[in-house]
Amino acid sequence: MLWLGRVEYEPTWRAMQRRTEQADATTRDEIWFLEHPPVFTMGMNARAEHLLAVGDIPVVDIDRGGQVTYHGPGQLVVYPLLDLSRRSLGVRALVEAIERAVIDTLAHWDIGARGKREAPGVYVGERKIASIGLRIRRGRSYHGLALNVGMDLEPFARINPCGHAGLQMTQVSALGGPTDVRTVADALAPHLLRALGFDDVAPLDQSATSTWLQDVSSR
Repeated sequence: MLWLGRVEYEPTWRAMQRRTEQADATTRDEIWFLEHPPVFTMGMNARAEHLLAVGDIPVVDIDRGGQVTYHGPGQLVVYPLLDLSRRSLGVRALVEAIERAVIDTLAHWDIGARGKREAPGVYVGERKIASIGLRIRRGRSYHGLALNVGMDLEPFARINPCGHAGLQMTQVSALGGPTDVRTVADALAPHLLRALGFDDVAPLDQSATSTWLQDVSSR
């Protein structure tokens, strides 16, 4: 598990693609924890009508499933880069494992949350606190989770989040939890490892460097 800090969206995405294309049976599974500067991302099925008033925030068309979402400072982004056969996971099981890890983490701060079968992600009441969008290629996963922690939620009003008009977003800090992304990342990491079937529940590593990240510059 790697903590990357705040990194630009597009070079991180390209690093995930490159890793997935070049990976073989010896390539180890990695999970990247990070933040992105402000950006809207449009999934493969996204429709332009869900962009309402993006202003000066860049829009990037990408290769995950789903519609449009927003990433920005104060949001924890997690990219599980996994060989699914090695982990004995199907796509639905992977989504449910990520949801379960988020729900268990939020319980640390007495935040009651749930998943929705018909609309993947994690919700507190009817407000969405975490979005999930994945791509599976060559039996490997990339893209992943965006958990709102202590961010400016205003940009979500410039889109129909996840393609749902009127969907309201919330975040950890608004519900009595911490505002610091790294604090939430450290709390989430062991739950996510267990949910994904890893035996070694290790802390996030800020010193290690993935060989696939040479083009990604941290801030």
